[in-house]
Amino acid sequence: MAGASIISLVPSITELLYDLGLSAEVTGITKFCIHPDEWFRTKTRIGGTKNVDIEKVKALQPTLIIANKEENVKAQVDSLQEIAPVEVTDISNLEEALTMIETIGKLVHRQEQATSMVRTIRQSFHELEQFRAKVSYPTTRACYLIWKQPYMTVGSDTMIHDLLQRCGWINVFGDRKRYPEIDVEQIRQTDCELLLLSSEPYPFQQKHFDELQQELPDTKILLADGEMFSWYGSRLQHAPAYFSKLITETYH
Repeated sequence: MAGASIISLVPSITELLYDLGLSAEVTGITKFCIHPDEWFRTKTRIGGTKNVDIEKVKALQPTLIIANKEENVKAQVDSLQEIAPVEVTDISNLEEALTMIETIGKLVHRQEQATSMVRTIRQSFHELEQFRAKVSYPTTRACYLIWKQPYMTVGSDTMIHDLLQRCGWINVFGDRKRYPEIDVEQIRQTDCELLLLSSEPYPFQQKHFDELQQELPDTKILLADGEMFSWYGSRLQHAPAYFSKLITETYH
């Protein structure tokens, strides 16, 4: 891709572009694109996912900008489309993520690498299914928190919901959409057996674990790696192995 200048407005896709071998082509990333660290330290940062610096983007003379319907602001994406072609991704489950990886692979002339990556991810999730079948743990009612003050969880039209199901867990708020606000009493009323506290976007820590365990003494509570549940790029290659460990931790 001689002369290419790619800007990524999506942290998980930035990591994907790195793993597809586009170090020379990617010129701009957001301040939240923390992986890989060498890009975070050296690439031009064009603001955050919600507050893109349009002039910085223009100065990089991009040939392709990659955005996401959920993570980026539509008005800013519309403005960016006047500068360069914008690929707007929209991911709510694993299959859509795999399709996105293939699509990005074609756009950046890394189709073979993208296809290989998708094959690896599919195999990893197949191994997760085999693991679950082998251990035969009971189906568990689970809640996944992404935010505090107010508490927010995930509905059925999210990537996290899909991955919870692939772990064999029932999302107790799966009858809702997107990211509903809830409170501890609502969690209690669902007969939630497993409460997962995500490391992002809100950085839940041990003190939050302790607070919630006091209020929900009969619920198993675990701190969860939010990147494994919500980053829909190349990190998916490693997510099933993490899920297997988390599942084991849940029942011991």
